Amino acid sequence: MISLAAVLRRHWPAYERKFGPRLLPSHRRAVQAMVRCRTPALGAQLFGCDCGRRELVYHSCNHRACPQCGHADATQWLHHQRRRLLPVPYYLVTLTVPAQLRQIIRSNQKLLYPLLIRQAACALVDVARDHKDLRAHIGLLAVLQTWTRDLRFHPHVHCVVPAGGLSQDGLRWVRPKQPDYFLPQAVLATRFRTRLKQFLQQNHPKLFVQIPRTLWRIKWIAHVQPVGSGEPALKYLSAYVYRTAFSAEKIVADDGANVTFTYRDNQRTTRRQTLTAERFIHRFLQHVLPRGLQRVRHFGWLSAAAKQRFDRVRALLDWQPPTPLPKLQPFVPLCPCCRKPMQLIGRLPRPPPSIKQ
Repeated sequence: MISLAAVLRRHWPAYERKFGPRLLPSHRRAVQAMVRCRTPALGAQLFGCDCGRRELVYHSCNHRACPQCGHADATQWLHHQRRRLLPVPYYLVTLTVPAQLRQIIRSNQKLLYPLLIRQAACALVDVARDHKDLRAHIGLLAVLQTWTRDLRFHPHVHCVVPAGGLSQDGLRWVRPKQPDYFLPQAVLATRFRTRLKQFLQQNHPKLFVQIPRTLWRIKWIAHVQPVGSGEPALKYLSAYVYRTAFSAEKIVADDGANVTFTYRDNQRTTRRQTLTAERFIHRFLQHVLPRGLQRVRHFGWLSAAAKQRFDRVRALLDWQPPTPLPKLQPFVPLCPCCRKPMQLIGRLPRPPPSIKQ
């Protein structure tokens, strides 16, 4: 297996020399973190065993783009979200933007990423409140995703939504009129397009005029999929909340000029793709999020500010959350010799930063 960090160590210097003045600070920070992850540069912990064995465990960088990090955080997030799953069916609603808008989004990430999440969620809230098929106040979890399986740039928003909501007066739980149908996809897509257009037109007119007018007339896409109890959707999204667009085990070759990786297409068939090292790094880095951006947001009565309404939902459904699972214990390695848990006996501090002349 070839690690992403190994690919970056080999090819990043040439990439940096070529694109240095144009590199985003977030991209530099991400690469710096990943190439140092689990190396002496970040320090280590020294573990010992009664059999006399000693092992150094190097610290992780904990950068959210690093494929080696985030597993424990993602697991803890999944446990927390499971506790909030209501005893109702769930839907996974995906709202995406046309290809003509992607370059503008990529060039204005700090502004447009949060806007995509909010307008997608608010479009869902609007349609659920006003459409004859439901007419209820809903709660939802929204997650931004920016990639396809082969790492192309494709921003879209996934929303995990309980099938139902509070009545207009807040006194009843309203279920969908049909058990296998939630909300109309075409209406959701149109509402998403309208909200995004109006917000940009009113608040960012200089950016709005850069967008082709035809974009607001073509058909946008929304997809509504039943996901049972909601847990399958949470498992799917947990891989993106604290982890990267790419897992290291997908890299199968690096010949010094090209990088080959595997991915699964929509038919779940494993395919290979070979890119120049420069193109591969570019594809990966375009999914590094701006610093401080929240990829996950809660809306409606699932938001942190709506605790009273969520308690009302719990009362109407006569539901209590399950007992929380204990927090994950700190990592303790097993001895390679006797397979017994090792004990922490010391720490190796990270070296001081080098001084460039």
